Amino acid sequence: MADAPKSATLTIGDNTYDLPIHSPTAGPDVVDIRKLYGQAGVFTYDPGFTSTASCDSTITFIDGGEGVLLHRGYPIDQLAEKSHYLEVCYLLLYGELPSAAQLEEFESLVTNHTMLHEQMVYFYRGFRRDAHPMAIMTGVVGAMSAFYHDSTDIHDAHQREVASIRLIAKMPTIAAWAYKFSIGQPFIYPRNDLDYASNFLRMCFAVPAEDYEVNPILSRAMDRIFTLHADHEQNASTSTVRLASSSGANPFACIAAGIACLWGPAHGGANQACLEMLKEIGSVDRIPEFIARAKDKNDPFRLMGFGHRVYKNFDPRATVMKQSADEVLELLGVENNPVLAVAKELEKQALEDPYFAEKKLFPNVDFYSGVILEAMGFPTSMFTPIFALSRTVGWISQWKEMIGDPQNKIGRPRQLYLGETARDYVDIESR
Repeated sequence: MADAPKSATLTIGDNTYDLPIHSPTAGPDVVDIRKLYGQAGVFTYDPGFTSTASCDSTITFIDGGEGVLLHRGYPIDQLAEKSHYLEVCYLLLYGELPSAAQLEEFESLVTNHTMLHEQMVYFYRGFRRDAHPMAIMTGVVGAMSAFYHDSTDIHDAHQREVASIRLIAKMPTIAAWAYKFSIGQPFIYPRNDLDYASNFLRMCFAVPAEDYEVNPILSRAMDRIFTLHADHEQNASTSTVRLASSSGANPFACIAAGIACLWGPAHGGANQACLEMLKEIGSVDRIPEFIARAKDKNDPFRLMGFGHRVYKNFDPRATVMKQSADEVLELLGVENNPVLAVAKELEKQALEDPYFAEKKLFPNVDFYSGVILEAMGFPTSMFTPIFALSRTVGWISQWKEMIGDPQNKIGRPRQLYLGETARDYVDIESR
């Protein structure tokens, strides 16, 4: 016997309204308020939408209290440990893990779309040399609709598929070229005989005078960074992509909007903020001073890279990222890099301190990814572009899901208006 439909009763004055309650496969129940304004003439008030489900989705599930992150039902630690980025891309895009033949075909498709239209080289040259790589990425991705006219019709399933592959395939090239342009070095073209992460590292660090041999440990660490940042449910940038998409904007414009949102320091800049904090600490002997400041409620200083807004227990991505960080630091060493020496000792002291254990302030994925990228030689200005590269598949998966949703309608949040009521215009002579 099926369970009876659940509902909530809302009383406003002398009137009551029944609101349907939907039960998800995982997570809290959801009160459906879609008809509330039409029936009762009132809006709900939820700044930041932190208690509002803006859509239904089958892609990613997060339980912050339990430290759970699932992509299509698969735990993130298993994917990061046993899978690789392009397989996770396939999973996010199509809902199931691929067969060996499907994965080979998908990887081949992505690999053969990594080059950029040659005229885009001139587009890069229109930026100032000191432009931030995120500014370049936002502009270049938005401009892709001017170069790839055959994949902008969102109502054509084939064009949506082509746009999806193009964005995943070309984003490493776009990010690497943004880096190369910012440091005044020649662009390095992708190679079809390299895997996704190795190709990106080579495009960033090779020069025409001598090639760059990709170390497999570094390539694996970079692939894990991509995998662990691939999607994270309805965060600010994903919600931005969905909102832009709801207007019918082309996919390149929608992803460019996501990149612009991710650029905000409260969202995509966490690992950069972590490295800046490590540089502020400066030396290992100053760590106790900063730990004491972090414990002082009257001191505004916070240890960046510890704890997480969503994960109240532990960040499930951090364990695998720590393993990669340890491997990279063992390979490259920390002797000549005071920032990495501070990071390693800070991690040790914080994990041994009862205060941080009690508050569940464990190192998160941003702490370890920042350490890895610093060790590899990336400047902090490239941390967020690498995040954007990683998150592209999540944005595209959410975009495709929304386009195919029969309930899709243009986003239109409401407001609690607190301004002036209607008043008459006063001529300037009388003011």
